Amino acid sequence: MTPLWSPTDRQIRESHLYRFRERLRDAHDIADDSFAALHQWSVSRLEEFWESAWVDATGRTPSGPVLEDYAMPPAERLGREVWFPGTGFNFARQLLRHRDDRVAIIEENEPGHCRTVTFRQLHALTGRCQSALRRMGVGPGDRVAGYLPNVVETVVAMLATTSLGAVWSATSPDFGFQGVFDRFSQIRPKVLLTCDSYFYNGSIHDCTEKARRLADSLPSLERWVMVQGAGMSLPGGAVPWESFLDDEATETTFADLPFDHPVYILYTSGTTGLPKCIVHGAGGTALKHHVEHKLHTDVDREDTVFFFTTCGWMMWHWLVSGLAQGATVVLYDGSPTYPGEDRLFRLAEDHGITVFGTSPKLLATLEKAGFRAAGRYRLAGMRTLLSTGSPLEASQFHYVHQAIRPDTQVCSISGGTDIIGCFVLGNPISPVYPGQLQGPALGVDVAVFDEEGRALVDEGGELVCRKPFPSMPLGFWNDPGDARYRETYFSTYSEVWRHGDYLAMTPEQGFVIYGRSDTTLNPAGIRFGTAEIYRIVERLPSVQDSIVAGYRFDGETRVALFVVANEPLDPEAVEAIRSAIRAQATPRHVPAMVRQISQVPVTRNGKKVEKAVSAILNHEPVRNREALANPEVLDEIAALI
Repeated sequence: MTPLWSPTDRQIRESHLYRFRERLRDAHDIADDSFAALHQWSVSRLEEFWESAWVDATGRTPSGPVLEDYAMPPAERLGREVWFPGTGFNFARQLLRHRDDRVAIIEENEPGHCRTVTFRQLHALTGRCQSALRRMGVGPGDRVAGYLPNVVETVVAMLATTSLGAVWSATSPDFGFQGVFDRFSQIRPKVLLTCDSYFYNGSIHDCTEKARRLADSLPSLERWVMVQGAGMSLPGGAVPWESFLDDEATETTFADLPFDHPVYILYTSGTTGLPKCIVHGAGGTALKHHVEHKLHTDVDREDTVFFFTTCGWMMWHWLVSGLAQGATVVLYDGSPTYPGEDRLFRLAEDHGITVFGTSPKLLATLEKAGFRAAGRYRLAGMRTLLSTGSPLEASQFHYVHQAIRPDTQVCSISGGTDIIGCFVLGNPISPVYPGQLQGPALGVDVAVFDEEGRALVDEGGELVCRKPFPSMPLGFWNDPGDARYRETYFSTYSEVWRHGDYLAMTPEQGFVIYGRSDTTLNPAGIRFGTAEIYRIVERLPSVQDSIVAGYRFDGETRVALFVVANEPLDPEAVEAIRSAIRAQATPRHVPAMVRQISQVPVTRNGKKVEKAVSAILNHEPVRNREALANPEVLDEIAALI
């Protein structure tokens, strides 16, 4: 296959990954100059790799061993030192390594209101918030929760919380009350920070009543703080953000904590019961993000990094960790396509974004609309475009090069909330092939397994990880003996992490992801991923969007396809869809049911909820509907079957 993009010799030599490998070359036996050889060394010599990454990230050597008594699956981890035992660490200190007058954060909202914060100012703001939290008695292990938009105050509150060794957990304000309560009620926060409003799609959305109801419903709360972005009336019981901060504080101090001390609680976004509360460790999160930012994405002090995200998605945590590299982080709060499709590209031009993060869904929307940024916006500095949330099709790689910027490295990346990072992603020294994720993450022993646990190449199977790595969760909140943790990741293969993605490793040593393995379709014994249908159907001019799910009928699995179409679906249009699938895939891919819907049901992070649709088709209950951005579509689907 011909690469879409290949680095020049100069780009390779100037990359941080190349220099990292050169520093290792004299001390370690690395087979050759390829990324594959470096990756193989990193997983065969785990302790040497992660120690080298630690030194690269912190500039100091560990105080003790790298890895102690860690098995797959792990023994119960919460409260135990496993990675870098005896080595002190503080997450906020790592992100606030830089203290100067360079811009740390650019914040812009949908109407275009913009503010900047330097690293020096960020230190001072964090110190004021830290002092206020400390006066309340917040300390190691306490939980602080944020129901906040993607703004500076959210970053400051997170840094202040983690500087004290407390645990930060957040959701975005577009969540309804029940969705937030289902999350925060499990972790019993001591402090709650909320907003009065947020902007989206040309409107200001009032959050004061939801926030008041939430604060009244959490008996563990000792303080409720409100960020008044739109200046709405302060509800009774809430303390304004500016009044909460300590005006006399001038410095941020950092608690010296174990490497595996809890830092974040993130949540699964599934629709089958209460969200699982995933606890992540400070050192593992920071070290994984360092490897992904500096070595895989080549981020440094000269970069301006952006990802379209809310603060409840793991990509917000990934984005904010860019502060540790001294990069400028861009926070955007609002719709990505209001008042027009070019909204994020105006943002990129205005702020000189060099690493631009988006989703396949947004790229598909832009392509359908015939949008072109090339020649219209000054994007000369945009060297890397990252995409995650679902598989990026080969045609979308070409679209970026043709319509956005020809010389941009397109990196489809994939991992998840579970590991607060990536299993497979890009790197600056290897070519990019359309439709493929470039390769595995350094230090992560990724493989593709069949049902018997045999490794596969160029054939679909389960994404697995065969060895431990630092950003594996510490556990789930309130999960004695790690019972649910083990069931989630280690119940399929012995001593191997099963992630739940269905994918294949290519001859080029990249990866193609076909979808979630728990929504993999299996009609007549032929197994395939939902993405195989999406990449055909969503290229049709008549189709705007679609969702596929399996259902049981007379003892066999059948495929149902629901489409958002430009015109009403008549029998001729349905047959055209089926014919396209039959011609470009196989007869087994052709759906038995094709129906038209008004919109595709998605989570608040924009992910299609195929499992929920499958539950509707099989007349099963759908729980945790609050995780959906548009749960009413499930009722629409139920009425069609």
